[in-house]
Amino acid sequence: MKKSLILFGFLFSISLRIIAHEGMWIPSLLKALNESEMKTLGLKLSAEDIYSINQSSLKDAIVHFGGFCTGEIISDQGLVLTNHHCGYGAIQSHSSVENDYLEHGFWAKNKGQELSNPDLFVTFIVSIEDVTEKVLQGTDTLKNPEPVIRRNIAEINKAVKGENGMDGFVRAFYYGNQYFLIKTKTYNDVRLVGAPPSSIGKYGGDTDNWVWPRHTGDFSLFRIYANKNNEPAAYSEDNVPFKPKKHLPISLKGSDDGEFAMVYGFPGRTEHFLSSEEVKHIVETINPARISMRDASLEVINEARESDAKIKIQYAAKQSSISNAWKKWRGQNRGLIMFNAIDKKLGFEADYRERAKQKGKTEYAAALDQLIENQKNRGDITLARANFIELVYVGAEIFKYAYGFNQIMDLYASKAADTTLFNAKQKKVNGIDAFFKDYNAQVDMDILKAQLPVYFKYMDEAYLSETLLEVKRNGNINEWVDKMYAKTLFTQPDELRKILNAGGAVGLKKLSKDPVYLAMKELYGTYFSKIAPSYQVANAAHEELMKTYVQGILELFPEIDHWPDANSTLRLSYGKVEGSQPKDGVIYDPQTTMDGLIAKYIPGDKEFDLPEKMLSLAKDKDYGQYANENGELVVCFTSSNHTSGGNSGSPVINGKGELIGLNFDRSWESTMSDIMFDPSICRNIAVDIRYVLFVVDKYANANHLIEEMDLISSKNN
Repeated sequence: MKKSLILFGFLFSISLRIIAHEGMWIPSLLKALNESEMKTLGLKLSAEDIYSINQSSLKDAIVHFGGFCTGEIISDQGLVLTNHHCGYGAIQSHSSVENDYLEHGFWAKNKGQELSNPDLFVTFIVSIEDVTEKVLQGTDTLKNPEPVIRRNIAEINKAVKGENGMDGFVRAFYYGNQYFLIKTKTYNDVRLVGAPPSSIGKYGGDTDNWVWPRHTGDFSLFRIYANKNNEPAAYSEDNVPFKPKKHLPISLKGSDDGEFAMVYGFPGRTEHFLSSEEVKHIVETINPARISMRDASLEVINEARESDAKIKIQYAAKQSSISNAWKKWRGQNRGLIMFNAIDKKLGFEADYRERAKQKGKTEYAAALDQLIENQKNRGDITLARANFIELVYVGAEIFKYAYGFNQIMDLYASKAADTTLFNAKQKKVNGIDAFFKDYNAQVDMDILKAQLPVYFKYMDEAYLSETLLEVKRNGNINEWVDKMYAKTLFTQPDELRKILNAGGAVGLKKLSKDPVYLAMKELYGTYFSKIAPSYQVANAAHEELMKTYVQGILELFPEIDHWPDANSTLRLSYGKVEGSQPKDGVIYDPQTTMDGLIAKYIPGDKEFDLPEKMLSLAKDKDYGQYANENGELVVCFTSSNHTSGGNSGSPVINGKGELIGLNFDRSWESTMSDIMFDPSICRNIAVDIRYVLFVVDKYANANHLIEEMDLISSKNN
């Protein structure tokens, strides 16, 4: 059995080398690692055309959108294309029951109608530089190098900070075996330009999320503004449209089956180096707990949104965020189990140990053994942390909101200077309207009632606060929640404002005895005393062991072109437009069309309804120049690019550097790719750029936006 596992692991590791489509590559290293292979697949550009610090390149058209998505510049007037779900929060913030842009869409007829978004920003990458030697300087003989590493990183970061939005940060790669300095420039005046109605932008809703075939027009448009010198500036009516170094030309040929495709963006997080034991823990413990917690909250939110128009808007972005990860984890588990991820990891680890033995690298084998043992020992604490996050940061909002008053209460208790306390209170007063705009106390209360039984099921009693332990044992969840919400001031914005604006200490004393505040203090206190310290110790040991284990992988498997896990830094993945056969008897074509979109149409359905104008355009096949050679309108396509969260909104670019699509999802079978990529079934999903243009032009009549873009005729492709 041992020999077969070793052989299996060896074959698996060799197979990784010949997979052309796996990996999220650092663009500054393309010339050394990937350029020739990409050209074999159809790339016509040079590595310098894709990433350069000496001349304009594709990287100058890619932005980190809000720090959580990707966007691309598609005109010389700073027009940014990203996903509808990436712009969802901004669209929601401008919506009301009377003027619901989520429901009906929004299209600025001119630049004067474009809407500002105070907290939204975009970040450009200026350069990516390997600073491993500088970061590790002075650590060679140290048993604990971390303090020196942190000091070195702080000094490097400090040196790159400058004016006009310039900044930078050092990020670890390969678990600290390599470090890169990422220099950035950020613009803070980003305005909403256009968004389709949710019936287009979220077509298919939760039913189609993470699923192929797909027919979702998941896009929205924004514009970057700058001062008269084209530099970053706070919002001002005097600001002008940003003039980019580079913007992407758009191919009217769109996505052809078999065509080279690359995705350029900011993938959030992957974990493909994890040990078999950690994958097992995720599949068997962590994901089931998180899924169950979100089952409970989503049932409440979905029912509430169905019953009330105001709540439908208030909880739109929250529901979308919660359900997105919920369905992803379900698909991830399904894929990891179906494709025997744990057995494959065990096979690879057997090969790893054998190679370490043959080369006399006992420290590598020891690191793997310790890593697995550490995971077994830290399983309970990682589950406890995950449960706490789901309850407090994802579920009911009341405890998190009350926690935000801690600074004021601490200043009050310490008898801080009046000016300091006044400033802290004013800051909190200024945020009251923003919080309660999208908050409903009854919904929040019902979420807490629904989640607590699940929380108690998965949370070891050792990590429960005294009050929650008593509630669990007494079985009086509803009674306790009702009583707490009935007496709290944290659901009453006017009362909170009155207390914070008052000069005396009576109100603050009252807040300090509020039932929600007391429960919050106990809940967070338990977390910070029992869960966080143990997790930090176990996680630090895990990270150190992973560093040695990954160092071993890099050294023991030289035949593999290794790629570092995604960490929200700029990456490029490449493959081609292609379908898949995810299971026996099922074949997925690489494209969907308007005919398929109309076939899903259900009048009045919350997920599959369509605007009358869209139905009319489809009936008349009024697709204009955006139809393919067969007169069809392609809506979405799949390609074999390795993507992750954060790649939402990333451009899909052909071999000539032209935009052919907008990445927004993966197929359900592909959600496992954050941990294990399988080239036969892992596919990203993109909106075909021709469908985006069709909606902007034919549906929205926003031809002024089309005129800004550089459209490349299909005859020239």
